Order: sequence, then structure tokens, then C-alpha cells
Amino acid sequence: MLLVDTNIFLELFLGQEKAEECEKFLQKISDGELRAVVSRFTIHAIEAILNNSELILAFLRNVQGSLGLNVYETSIEDEMAASMLMNKINLDFDDAIQYYLAKKLGAEAIVSYDKHFDNLDVKRKEPLECL
Repeated sequence: MLLVDTNIFLELFLGQEKAEECEKFLQKISDGELRAVVSRFTIHAIEAILNNSELILAFLRNVQGSLGLNVYETSIEDEMAASMLMNKINLDFDDAIQYYLAKKLGAEAIVSYDKHFDNLDVKRKEPLECL
């Protein structure tokens, strides 16, 4: 199982440079060929960044219809644990919660373009590495 970071969805929905490879990766998850998880925290962050009702609706429909994607309901306890990790692993809160959940859920990797994950004990992969 893979944990999908915020920037993978944003790359696609904002039409950025690597949108095409993110689309292929997310399609494999949607088809059930890959198993992945995204946190409710990540979903809220994406909604806030997109800040466009049509994009948000398209994103949420994509998540809802994805056969291989599970949504993990982050709890206050999860967020507290991530905040306690921040200084120890030298990550901001957004990245600390991704790392914490990857560890907690036993993810084989965090799929992200964020190189802050490179020096941790959970592997970081980019979408192309998963195709």
C-alpha cells in the first residue's frame, strides 16, 4: 500500500508540469491496480488550495470513485502524534502527518515529489516509479 501525498493530486488538478504522470499513477489506483491511502487531512488541504467549487467537486468525485484508494480518517490523536514528531524528524506539520500515517498504516512508500521525505525510514517514490 502507498500513501499519496498532497502534491500528487495538486500536480494533476492544477495542471502543473508533471500532471500527466500523476494522472497515469492515479488512474492505476482508480482502476484498483494499485492500493493506496490518502488522509482526510490531505483531502481538506487539497480542497483549501484548489479553492474552486468545480475543481473540488471533480477531485472529490475522483477520490470517491477510486477502487484502490482508501481514505484514512485522521484523528486528533494522529495530529497530536505528528506534531510531537515534527522537531524529531525535522519536518513541517503537513509532512510530519504524512510520515506518521505512513508508519502507522505500514505503507511501503510515500508517493511524493517532496524531497523532505528522502532521509526518513519510509521510502519516497515518485509516480513514475510506481507505474
